[in-house]
Amino acid sequence: MDQQPLRLVFDGGCPFCRHFALSSELRGGIPNLEIVDGRAEARLRLALRERGLVLAQGAVLLQGERAWHGAEAVRHLCALMRPSDPLLQALAPLFAGPSRSRWLYPLLLGARRVALAMKRLPLDPDRA
Repeated sequence: MDQQPLRLVFDGGCPFCRHFALSSELRGGIPNLEIVDGRAEARLRLALRERGLVLAQGAVLLQGERAWHGAEAVRHLCALMRPSDPLLQALAPLFAGPSRSRWLYPLLLGARRVALAMKRLPLDPDRA
């Protein structure tokens, strides 16, 4: 893996996203990983949006100038982890292949939509 630090930008309003992003294995298992609640960082969201990386459409993983968005971000993270947590163990192989991750990621976005509706939070923090 490239030694440049990784930065995961996730939607902190979504309990599923928060659990995944803040899991101790993700934080501790991937060296140089910074985890950022994008819902709390308006400037960062704007900079990402200008690059076509809309937080409402998925998490963003940054490494230098390189960026992965949505299914690709989760797939890349899953490839880097060696989880013992049962949920993360289930996710890693499910998101191992590009076509499978593109097919499954909308299900995660659907769960996010439901969770945010229950919390009465907007899907897109920039359109509140």
